[in-house]
Amino acid sequence: MKCRMGCGACCIAPSISSLDKSAGTICRHLSASTLCLLFDSPERPACCTGLRPAAEFCGDSREQAMVLLTELETATCPGIV
Repeated sequence: MKCRMGCGACCIAPSISSLDKSAGTICRHLSASTLCLLFDSPERPACCTGLRPAAEFCGDSREQAMVLLTELETATCPGIV
C-alpha cells in the first residue's frame, strides 16, 4: 500500500513524543499540502520512519485512517480511558 495523497492522518492522530506532539494535533513538520517536511531528513523520528501505510491503519479513506489511528492511540496510550 502507498500513502494516500492529501491524507496526513499519521501526522495528526497519534502522539509523537520525540517531537513533543500530542495526539490529534497537526505535526509542525506537516506541510499545507500534507507532506512531511522531514521525510528524507535524518531528523525524522524513528517512529515516523518505521510507520508504513497498511490497510489496518489507513482504511479506505483519510477519514477512516483518522478514526483507526485515533482508536489505536487511545488503546496504547497510558492514562487515557
